[in-house]
Amino acid sequence: MSYDLPWSNASNAPFRLYKHWVHEGGISTPFIISWPDKIKEPGISHSPAQLMDITATCIDLAGATYPSEFDGNEIAPLEGESFARLLSGKKWQREQPIIWEHEGNRAVRSGEWKLVSKFPGQWELYNMTEDRTELHNLVDGDAARVASLARVYGDWAETSNVLPWPIGGDPRIPASTTPNAHKIE
Repeated sequence: MSYDLPWSNASNAPFRLYKHWVHEGGISTPFIISWPDKIKEPGISHSPAQLMDITATCIDLAGATYPSEFDGNEIAPLEGESFARLLSGKKWQREQPIIWEHEGNRAVRSGEWKLVSKFPGQWELYNMTEDRTELHNLVDGDAARVASLARVYGDWAETSNVLPWPIGGDPRIPASTTPNAHKIE
């Protein structure tokens, strides 16, 4: 960090935290596309997308097919979703949840709901339509939604071979992404 924690937080205002964390201050980034031959009318979309959606969009626009194997080795399926519709001025919204982990920090975003955990903390639940700044944790009032989203995260973490954090295991710190990480703590 070149300007210390207080300025890191201030630079992402009004969102919580900063790069490294999976709260909005760490992950919310504008994405600007310029393609004069394709994009006829400028516009703004607030639909959340993830880096993997760029790959899916490029493959879609190229009319290509994502391979299932290379040189006799099976390739993991593409998780991204094409947002090519946006480039034609149409509405687009991800169908599948966005799920990610970074150094034990974990999150799942499905529609307007986001389940997030700052390592080594507990799950937090936010309605991103009503509370994009993640100030009102709803985890205590919606146990069924928390359990459902935590299961989605746990299944993804297991399928994606997410390693327990910290890697190498520090016995003083509970692992955050073990196969049982989807259980309510």
